[in-house]
Amino acid sequence: MREVAVQARSGCPINATIEVIGDKWTLLVLRDVMFGNRRHFRELLAGSEEGIASNILSDRLKRLVAAGLLSRDDAERGQKLEYRLTGAAIELVPTIAHLGAWGVRHRPTTERLRVRAELMAAGGPEFWDEFMDELRESHLGIPYPDRPGKRPTERLAEAYAAACSLE
Repeated sequence: MREVAVQARSGCPINATIEVIGDKWTLLVLRDVMFGNRRHFRELLAGSEEGIASNILSDRLKRLVAAGLLSRDDAERGQKLEYRLTGAAIELVPTIAHLGAWGVRHRPTTERLRVRAELMAAGGPEFWDEFMDELRESHLGIPYPDRPGKRPTERLAEAYAAACSLE
């Protein structure tokens, strides 16, 4: 069990989770690291579909590191800081997949931005596990299990590219 430096308002696990990921921007930053493979501040800022402000992004990155959801490599002068998902953040993939599926069903969305959520929902837990294995490889250095077929990130990228070509 992980010790948290900040005292939670209650011992409720839902409250404890919401206190870490429940604001407007935190899950979007994690989404961009997970699905966009954006690992540097400028990539996250420039690639933000929702237009996150630099001060908000800076704050969320610090909070995510402090909460143990992102790690960052110490950079030498002139180098970019690189952010990586931790195992705890990678375990949020099913939660993010469920949130995306709910949004597809109940909120207005665009084809280009909904296609990955649809693929995640259609693939279900098996797809999520494969995607988490791929994230563990790229962020934690844990080798990806040998599996036949395309990797989840390839399938997600192809679906997104196909949706973009329709617009």
